[in-house]
Amino acid sequence: MVPFIALLGGFVVLRLLGLAGIDVLDGWQPALRGALALMFVVTGVPHFLPSWRRDFVAMIPEVFPHPALLVTITGVLELAGAAGLLIPPLAPWAAIGLALLMVAMFPANVLAARRGLTLAGKPVTPLPVRTALQVLFIAAAIAAAA
Repeated sequence: MVPFIALLGGFVVLRLLGLAGIDVLDGWQPALRGALALMFVVTGVPHFLPSWRRDFVAMIPEVFPHPALLVTITGVLELAGAAGLLIPPLAPWAAIGLALLMVAMFPANVLAARRGLTLAGKPVTPLPVRTALQVLFIAAAIAAAA
């Protein structure tokens, strides 16, 4: 739920700042891109924190080799995508890349929910809720790219 809160809360705050006169945030799309960037920083940084990293590695389906490397790569891609969202000429490309990344990472979320895994000691989000959130996150990325 933390990524959802980051996305929603970030959007509201950034949109209000735009309405208050910060020109670079004056519009729903710049606010959405900033909120997505915040969300991906929130989700990307834990890829490199030992207590979270072990749990992320456990989420990788066995069919994929080198799960620790995949966790590192996805973390780097999330953080790079977050940065790209803040650079207007790159933002549409970053948003599409992040939408594709979320689609690619979804099987790990399914596996984690089915196995009852934890993230930092807390149960992962149940699959129906996680699926709805994933659809929302992908839709937000596509809207940010438009």
